[in-house]
Amino acid sequence: MSGIKLFRFIALLEGISFLLILFVSMPLKYIAEIHEPNQIIGMGHGVLFILYIALVLYIHITIKWGFKNSVWAFLASLIPFGTFVADKKIFKEFDK
Repeated sequence: MSGIKLFRFIALLEGISFLLILFVSMPLKYIAEIHEPNQIIGMGHGVLFILYIALVLYIHITIKWGFKNSVWAFLASLIPFGTFVADKKIFKEFDK
């Protein structure tokens, strides 16, 4: 698996984990007072986020991605649905 393919896969997982936190575990935590899913999903999301950022830096250095694309990739990880949009607009064009 090439670096960009791995990155796109991790970006997909990171985006899904972000949405799971927002729409599943946070309502369970604050509405139903069930804290366990938030701890489990939160840990997974944290690991995926760190891996995502490390891969952004790796891709930036190895394929000379450019500062602009790297900044957009980083910002995409902070916005719900951001990694999915970035995959269509940025990441896909490098996966050839």
